[in-house]
Amino acid sequence: MQANLSKVILITGASSGIGAATARHLAAGGHRVILGARRTERLVQLAAGIRAAGGSADVAQLDVTSLDSMQQFVAFALDCHGQVDVLVNNAGVMPLSTLDALKVDEWNQMIDVNIRGVLHGIAATLPHMQAQRSGQVINIASIGAYTVSPTAAVYCATKFAVAAITEGLRQEVGGDIRVTLVSPGVVESDLAESISDPVARAAMRDFRKVAIKPEAIARAIALAVEQPADVDVSELVVRPTASPY
Repeated sequence: MQANLSKVILITGASSGIGAATARHLAAGGHRVILGARRTERLVQLAAGIRAAGGSADVAQLDVTSLDSMQQFVAFALDCHGQVDVLVNNAGVMPLSTLDALKVDEWNQMIDVNIRGVLHGIAATLPHMQAQRSGQVINIASIGAYTVSPTAAVYCATKFAVAAITEGLRQEVGGDIRVTLVSPGVVESDLAESISDPVARAAMRDFRKVAIKPEAIARAIALAVEQPADVDVSELVVRPTASPY
């Protein structure tokens, strides 16, 4: 990739799964990645590997549920590179359970991370993108943004919300800023490890037998990022060929 095409790309939830794979893939393509997550020890290892391979990566601790933390993350990126070209709103949690299990704390966690985290990312980056008259927001949703299944009512509700927020943002900022929704199907990740409900955990274990690698989602994100400025890849659904869902 030519140096003048290199973008500064912020990735939330970059410590594992889709976030980590996306960081590696985009850095290998010549982009400068800023990695954010709560588990900074993983970020440090990831960044070291990227740099060893000749890429550019910087690390900052990030809690997407805090607007202040997100703003500090963006400020760090600006200090490092002077611009913010792409935000990948990837951080998410998925503690599935049936509603009658009344896991209210887990419902709130999903709302805080999956919805508020996305909104905080937009709030922290959008003013800079508008000022520079360019940028791209990529929100990671799920096939759960299109249909609901038992144990996933709240999770799907959060992803329906992400889809709505993404489309609203696209309509409002079109012209200078691109907005993309990426909806993965079942992917190898740590998400299922957050499921405390035994019934939901067993069901998800079976569902994940056809999971694809997170690198598949990373390639989809790169496809959207690397289009010409006048081309907006608005929505991508990427799922296992073997999955009926």
